[in-house]
Amino acid sequence: MNTSINLAGIKMKNPVTVASGTFGYGREYNQFIDLNKLGGIITKGTSLKERAGNQAPRVCETASGMLNSIGLQNPGVEYFAENDLPWLRKFDTAIIVNACGSSIEEYVELCKILNTLDIDGVELNLSCPNVKAGCLAFGTTYEGVKEVTSQVRKVLDKPLIVKLTPNVTDITLTAKAAEDAGADGVSLINTLLAMCIDIDKRRPMLANNTGGLSGPAIKPVAVRMVYQVAKTVNIPVLGMGGIVGGEDAIEFMLAGATAISIGAGNFIDPCTSIDTINGIERYMKKYNIEDVNDIIGKVEMN
Repeated sequence: MNTSINLAGIKMKNPVTVASGTFGYGREYNQFIDLNKLGGIITKGTSLKERAGNQAPRVCETASGMLNSIGLQNPGVEYFAENDLPWLRKFDTAIIVNACGSSIEEYVELCKILNTLDIDGVELNLSCPNVKAGCLAFGTTYEGVKEVTSQVRKVLDKPLIVKLTPNVTDITLTAKAAEDAGADGVSLINTLLAMCIDIDKRRPMLANNTGGLSGPAIKPVAVRMVYQVAKTVNIPVLGMGGIVGGEDAIEFMLAGATAISIGAGNFIDPCTSIDTINGIERYMKKYNIEDVNDIIGKVEMN
């Protein structure tokens, strides 16, 4: 069986990656799984300078999912380049850096640095708040996505994947903006904006009041959006949102995803990514599928 895929110019041994923000830089999970078996690792969101993140509490559990408002805490790109990247490069897997910023200038400066590093690609996080536009996320409008992506494209030669927020009326418009601006692929979905309230304290569970909902609860929304985007753009889709096993991954691939990312599932079971790889292979054997690429986009609509 062939399980290898090409995601936006990034060759991977299988279509399973781990989603940004759920896997750190891989050190903790290395105690539980063989990182060499992964198709790719998408790093924790990395910014130009160190970020402290939001105040605690920053995470709370929900029915079939979780809320988080970490605030993109990370040590900054220089620390990553000197300490985490050399360690990650010991493994036989694609390394994709999730890049975040608070202004177009920050994105550009960050990607100039990333362009010089030994990484396989960049995932541009456009769910970050734009401090120059009232802290609205960059990724909520066609114009916003196109402007950031086009400016980054000028300084980045490596494969560029734009991560899209689902908190929009029509995600196909922002996906088309990424494609029009020169992106090599899109990833979706990021978390859904949500809130939980402690009824005894009568206060939100998170210090930031709202956070991003992830986990199995959002999977049907994510599958629908992946299907819509895959039918709209001619660049590959990295699908994510509630994947906790091989059957979930196949569902996303049938909807049109070339590869998938596991996010909250890593918190449920640190071996979820390996179980998902095995689950995809079991599905291929069951239906005598020789090439995993033959699954992509093959859903038969009613």
